[in-house]
Amino acid sequence: MENQTFESKEERTFQYQDLLPPLPVPPLEESLMKYLDAVKPFLNEEELQRSKEIVKTFGQGIGKQLHQKLLERAKVRRNWILEEHDHYCSVSFDQLEEWWLISAYLDVRMPSMLNVNFGGPAPYLEHYWPPKEGTQLERTAIAVFHMLQFWNLLRKQCLAVHKVGSAPLDMDQFRMLYCTCKIPGVTRDSLVSYFKTEAEGPCPSHLAVLCRGRVFVFDTMHENHILTPPELCRQLTYIRERCNNEPEGPGVSALTAEERTHWAKIREYLISLDPKNLTILEQIQSSLFVLSLDDASPHATPDDYSQICSSAVTGNPTVRWGDKSYNCLSFANGTFGSNCDHSPYDAMVMVSMCYYIDQTVKSEEGKWKGSTGVRDLTWPEELVFVLDQRVLNDIDQAKQQYYKQALDVQIVSYAFTAFGKSLIKKKLLHPDIFVQLALQLAYYRFHGRPGCCYETATTRRFYHGRTETMRPCTVEAVEWCRAMLDPSASNVKRQKLMMKSFAKHHKLMTDCQNGRGFDRHLLGLLLIAKQEGFPVPELYSDPAFTKSGGGGNFVLSTSLVGYTTVLGAVLPMVYNGYGFFYRIRDDRIVVACSAWKSCPETDAEELYKGLAQSFHEMITLMTTAQL
Repeated sequence: MENQTFESKEERTFQYQDLLPPLPVPPLEESLMKYLDAVKPFLNEEELQRSKEIVKTFGQGIGKQLHQKLLERAKVRRNWILEEHDHYCSVSFDQLEEWWLISAYLDVRMPSMLNVNFGGPAPYLEHYWPPKEGTQLERTAIAVFHMLQFWNLLRKQCLAVHKVGSAPLDMDQFRMLYCTCKIPGVTRDSLVSYFKTEAEGPCPSHLAVLCRGRVFVFDTMHENHILTPPELCRQLTYIRERCNNEPEGPGVSALTAEERTHWAKIREYLISLDPKNLTILEQIQSSLFVLSLDDASPHATPDDYSQICSSAVTGNPTVRWGDKSYNCLSFANGTFGSNCDHSPYDAMVMVSMCYYIDQTVKSEEGKWKGSTGVRDLTWPEELVFVLDQRVLNDIDQAKQQYYKQALDVQIVSYAFTAFGKSLIKKKLLHPDIFVQLALQLAYYRFHGRPGCCYETATTRRFYHGRTETMRPCTVEAVEWCRAMLDPSASNVKRQKLMMKSFAKHHKLMTDCQNGRGFDRHLLGLLLIAKQEGFPVPELYSDPAFTKSGGGGNFVLSTSLVGYTTVLGAVLPMVYNGYGFFYRIRDDRIVVACSAWKSCPETDAEELYKGLAQSFHEMITLMTTAQL
């Protein structure tokens, strides 16, 4: 993505969608063998023997039956983990049997804003926009203008198709960046999107702006043209001045930080109070995105992103709508962040858009060089909910529980600048695998045991593909970690084991990207069992399943965000775990690591220190060991 072309005049953004191959169902025996290999690092001989018997019984019995049913499902769906549909326009996803969406996101009942959403700093501070008081509105107007240009590329289908070599990747998730929102449900949430391409018809073009607990909207188009930065600045100045000179609003958006069932019931009550409230909710849901004018001024430098990362993920809930697919966070000191609901798309969508803005801001030296004229525009409209004391109490409670949890979050985000991709590649090593194995070593050194790990693998070469789980904690990686920590092991042995670990990781990642991973397959079999009313097979209740990370129990939740200037953060999957996002540049590796402060076992700061040590040790090993 680092050399990405953003605009294409020859190809249309969604033109290859119907030509993409269907997601394959891997052979059952292969998936079970890979699963057994993945649980080995966490089991003793006796436990492993028991798991082998459970897997054998499953493979010869109920597993075979479930696999057949999965193959039947795959015959009528081009992506068996999703229900097939043509496009998302005004589709409410609770009407669709979206396996992955439902099991990974929509059935989850914990609060989304901290536990599910991802966020981080963007656009960046490494060129023309370092922190500077008094620049908030001017910079925001320019950033929003470029966000609208990106929306326009999608509307006109001029955003260049992502490819691996000459093979196109699925672009479907880009439909969900704008005009999309999650709606809370009592037992299951739903997802609604109002986005349409120009060929499909009109698309909402209004922006929702949250400032000091209040909500405003204005149209970003005037006479069929996107508002210019001076015009956007005029609208934002009006909102800012009103909010500065009048009392704070009730902060209804804090309710989106509540536990999902509770928020769904409050929302139902809110709608019952006055039909006007439903109209306001729909205006927010259908807006292009939410712009948060935040009073925070997080410290940020190109070496230390910790404060701005923390502000993006755990900041003021009264100025962000936690269910919105994109909240653009504009901080008082002229820096920016993003906070996004994870259910409609994966991070690469946000990375693409933020990188586009970053590159454009850089090319224009951070300034607007066009017309300074301002047309006669309608002023922004304030959306005022009809509330009673019950809802106000609910808002207070939502804020209290949110801040209590937010205070427990530890996020460190540093740039490791001793070297980066250039040196790693010079040593003939894969940069992503380099970071993943360094993390395994850091975790082993700090915790004295292997760390079950999730790494995102993309399946976008298939129709509506999203992700597969790649498990970096392999038998080979653990053997190498032990050798690195064994003073008696020679450098030759260590290097040999390291290269073996690299090869294994590369093979597993390639398999996952080619639709031959096993985690989604096992999930599919479990969902078929539930759908058919069968008892949960023993494979899923075997302690080995959970110990190795199955069922969302990975102690390391990781993702390479790419080779661009864009980074985000995510919270741990489990209480005693870590969230770990990273980006790799020629001269640096930038990491965002999160943990829970109240967990006595974990410390994100210490894990980062161990990671930096691992980086140095691995490069030294490649320099000194003579095979």
